[in-house]
Amino acid sequence: MRKLATVVAALAMGWSVGAAYSKLPPPAEEAKAKAQAAKAKAAEAAKKETEALAKAQDRVAERYKKEKGKGAAATAAAKPSRK
Repeated sequence: MRKLATVVAALAMGWSVGAAYSKLPPPAEEAKAKAQAAKAKAAEAAKKETEALAKAQDRVAERYKKEKGKGAAATAAAKPSRK
């Protein structure tokens, strides 16, 4: 009996949710325009973030290359060769 009540309650909730969504009006043109503007703004922000990340990665790579070159020369000079 309890399972039947649970199934009936679930079906009733499903039907009521479906009915609520089916009665919603389509979005207004103004809402569509706002959504498109927000989407464009988010895309522009993502593009700027990507460019900033690329610049930061380039700076880190250049610094690494410079320091690696200095470190390798210092390490080679400090270690005597075993020939």
